Amino acid sequence: MSDFQAIADRVEIEALRGEFTDAAMMRDGDRLASLFTPDGALRMPNIPAEFHSREEIRAGREPLQAQWDYFVQTTHPGTIQLDGHTATGRAYIQELVRTRDGRSGLNYAIYHDRYQRTPQGWKFTERVYEVRYHDTTPLAGSAPRAAKAPADPPAEGVVAWADDPGR
Repeated sequence: MSDFQAIADRVEIEALRGEFTDAAMMRDGDRLASLFTPDGALRMPNIPAEFHSREEIRAGREPLQAQWDYFVQTTHPGTIQLDGHTATGRAYIQELVRTRDGRSGLNYAIYHDRYQRTPQGWKFTERVYEVRYHDTTPLAGSAPRAAKAPADPPAEGVVAWADDPGR
């Protein structure tokens, strides 16, 4: 494999991990499921939840996400080990979540991944979620609610905050 191909593979795998986070935060089940091979698995032992196909991932994420008042996940680059048309890796995660019943949490976690090159690009064959730190202290913040449109747009360089118009 050329150095250029290895670089391209790493960039595509990193983009795949970013797409996963975006699809989860945007609650886009079809896109989330499409990031896996047809028989790909998503395992979250601490929840507990385990899905073994695109169909199970698509259907199973809906009741989980329906519990969220808000959810923010950030993904930080980890390792990628290429091995031809397969690869393994880890991505580091930070999450804030508040559920509709008022529970909240701050998690630091790791996704342990297996990837496969397909004609459609790199896909997950397995993604295992491992929580390393979980804090259930009530979160002080809230999700901003939609603000009314201002009569005049803010002056250039001024930020309008939806949750605090006097800020």
